[in-house]
Amino acid sequence: MEHAQTVMGNSVDLSLRLEGDPQPVPGCGHCDKVAMDRDHAKANGDGSRVSDCNVRLSRHLADAHR
Repeated sequence: MEHAQTVMGNSVDLSLRLEGDPQPVPGCGHCDKVAMDRDHAKANGDGSRVSDCNVRLSRHLADAHR
């Protein structure tokens, strides 16, 4: 039985998202709450929660402010 030799291909470069955090709309209580939750998560080094807050805020901005 003959075995085929496999070779790794060229590496793939993935770009790093350098967009800033979504910004709350002034005067919106929901935006302010999510941004405050995000600030607390950042202060506690909880990157996963920061990411979750950014997703929540982005979705809220798209639904309520556009």
